Amino acid sequence: MPALFDVIHREFVYLWYYFSVQLEQIFGWWVLGMVLGSAVSVFGKGRIHAAVAAVFQRYVPAEGFAALFGENEGFGVLLAATIGVPLYACGGGTIPLLQAWLADGMSMGAASAFMITGPATKITNLGALKIVLGVKHFAVYLAFVMLFSLATGLAVNLV
Repeated sequence: MPALFDVIHREFVYLWYYFSVQLEQIFGWWVLGMVLGSAVSVFGKGRIHAAVAAVFQRYVPAEGFAALFGENEGFGVLLAATIGVPLYACGGGTIPLLQAWLADGMSMGAASAFMITGPATKITNLGALKIVLGVKHFAVYLAFVMLFSLATGLAVNLV
């Protein structure tokens, strides 16, 4: 039994050393990132969201997309779920765009599908998930998100 305790103790020492070295190497950068991120969040969040919303409203034709989303509800939901993957930038910038699409005839189901796939497939989230899950499970994740958003959008349209 003492040998098992020695092995466990040695592993804890290795882990402690590894994490302490990592912390020493990245601590300054981590603090800098936290300070800069907090400053941008507090002082620049409104401007960033307004700029993203303006870009989306200017370069994404609301009438054309709304016509596609509203003509055939099943196709519109599928299209919105698919478009939500590359087009979603941030919630604050996407909401005015979504409001314009809804005003021009987009179905509520398509809007629901868009807002499910968008945050679930943000580029930062996808990068982290691919690393953590691996390629096979990452593909399953993407398929699940698409199918769930499609089913939710169709259900919202039925209600």
